[in-house]
Amino acid sequence: MKPGTTTSSAAGRAAAAALSPDAWREREHAHHTRVDALLAGHLRRRAEGVAHPVEDFLFTYYSHKPAHLRRWHPGVGTALLGDAARDRLADRWYAEVGVVGESGRAVTGVGLDTAAFTAARGRTVAFVGSLLRAVAGRPAHLGCFGLHEWAMVYRLDPGDVRHSAVPLRLGAEGTDRVVESHRIRCSHYDAFRFFTPEARPRNLLRPTREGQADLDQPGCLHATMDLYKWAYKLSPAVTGELVVDCFELAKDVREMDMRASPYDLARYGYAPVRIETAEGKAEYVAAQRSFAERGGVLRARLLEVCDALAATG
Repeated sequence: MKPGTTTSSAAGRAAAAALSPDAWREREHAHHTRVDALLAGHLRRRAEGVAHPVEDFLFTYYSHKPAHLRRWHPGVGTALLGDAARDRLADRWYAEVGVVGESGRAVTGVGLDTAAFTAARGRTVAFVGSLLRAVAGRPAHLGCFGLHEWAMVYRLDPGDVRHSAVPLRLGAEGTDRVVESHRIRCSHYDAFRFFTPEARPRNLLRPTREGQADLDQPGCLHATMDLYKWAYKLSPAVTGELVVDCFELAKDVREMDMRASPYDLARYGYAPVRIETAEGKAEYVAAQRSFAERGGVLRARLLEVCDALAATG
């Protein structure tokens, strides 16, 4: 057999490729460097007790902790060689796996215990796979213009607004007029559930948790951000690099989501996308199309993980 192919080993624990100690240490170091740069601002603000209306969302709405994001994983189908790799045997979902080393001989590495992982997380894998496949199979709808954020503050008293410390760019009455002058077509349940009671009847769709796979679509900013959620929920079967790729996309999408929102974020350095104007709508649609394209690539990579797990499970 060629180096990196599988040898016989415990059912569900076989790995398709082996990484030498130098190779996986290099990837781990690059991962740490990348994540540290992404987290620096958040960790500094957290230590100082300073809130951020845009970036905090990535650590409050999403449950993946910074320390977990920093943890590098080789993902399903890869084993780590060397004595240092054995430290991972103390971590959940890792086990000894048999692979062929560079010498062509069978060696023991450390990798994902796919049998244990799929036994415990099989339903999650199946749900994520079916959802991602459904979204990938439908065209992107690009005409929502981010009005979900406007619907979340529609006719609210100022003290009840989620980001009450941040002023509304058009004021309460101007914000309400934008909502009332547009057709709202929000397809994502986790955005729709935050609509105010007065805004809910204005939505053309009625998203539910049970019907998420029927309505989520690749042009939706929230569905694109959620690729990060599905990536870390499948960790450590997903490579550390792919989780961070999804995090970076979610970070970029969140910025656009809030720039197109009714909030005035000038003091945080964000220029508004004025979706109440034709120019703003065009800017939003262009960004939405770009995010959908980036999301499609990451969605396909996540589906490969789901398929690999399903095959071994």
